[in-house]
Amino acid sequence: MVTLILFILILGVIVLVHEFGHFIFAKMFGVYVYEFSIGMGPKIWSRKSKKDETVYCIRAIPIGGFVQLAGEEVDDDKTVPKEKKMYNKPVWQRFLIMFFGAGNNFILAFLILLACGLFFGSPKMDPIVNRLTDGYPMVQSGIEVGDRILEINGNKISTVDDVRLYLAVETSGDPVEFTIKKANGNVITYEITPIKETVDGENAYKFGIEFYRENEKGFLAPLKYAFVKTGALFKQMWITLKLLFTGGVGVDSLSGPVGIYSIVGQTRSAGIESLLQLVALLCINVGFINLLPFPAFDGGRILFLIIEKIKGSPVNPKVENICHSIGFILLMLLILFITFNDVVRMFFS
Repeated sequence: MVTLILFILILGVIVLVHEFGHFIFAKMFGVYVYEFSIGMGPKIWSRKSKKDETVYCIRAIPIGGFVQLAGEEVDDDKTVPKEKKMYNKPVWQRFLIMFFGAGNNFILAFLILLACGLFFGSPKMDPIVNRLTDGYPMVQSGIEVGDRILEINGNKISTVDDVRLYLAVETSGDPVEFTIKKANGNVITYEITPIKETVDGENAYKFGIEFYRENEKGFLAPLKYAFVKTGALFKQMWITLKLLFTGGVGVDSLSGPVGIYSIVGQTRSAGIESLLQLVALLCINVGFINLLPFPAFDGGRILFLIIEKIKGSPVNPKVENICHSIGFILLMLLILFITFNDVVRMFFS
């Protein structure tokens, strides 16, 4: 029950912040807002202020949400003045309305990471080896504590998160190339083959490298940590997306709501800091995905704005809406596929 409550709260906050970004910029530019809704499905609560045309709603299914704007879709609502319809606003205003759903998610992620740095300490993110496990290939190769990892299989390494990510996606039992900068400044490339171990029935490949937490000191350390960690999470999303398109990662490895529920359950036992880190990661995931130039996403709508700016006239609204409708159907099919895989993993693995 605690996991379920946390799951609903986390998704609710992420969606609320996202939709509020659209909402506040729409209001700022004088767009008529029919509804601001958190959740999907039937209404369980709604309110309309006498001073405001917007209906504020909470709906039964705690996944998703939306802001309904006048003129966002093809409409013939004669009760709304033309100047308050979105399609009559300048391109730059429509861009900001569309962008700041994701933009708000990015801001929230940064603030969460800043709070983590302030209250729990600001871990050093430099990819410097600070612990090696005896008996594993990394020690036997000649790599030492204090060495800096520059590249893994030719991929540039900037943070500890990069090391963990590339070791996860590049390791399949084959030798891995580590380009290392030694304490004396020499740069050496090592080829290291991991040891295969079976843990709880799952195969894992171990190099024997660890990064224990070492906090930075100083007034600006939390700010530095928030910037570097946010950048590392963006890089993680970009690399994952690239691997999806190149076949390095399968679609069946993605997680949907059911998978996120499982992750929340696993993370809450690790403490409040780990839970906050998860929220920051999900914020960036939601924002990043929403900015992809795919119909039905905010990025798809931004793409049509860019096309409009280039060609000097709006795209036919009916054509645009058909594209978004097709995109939405494909998105729902993908979510169903991912959810099915999540359920199978949860109950049968």
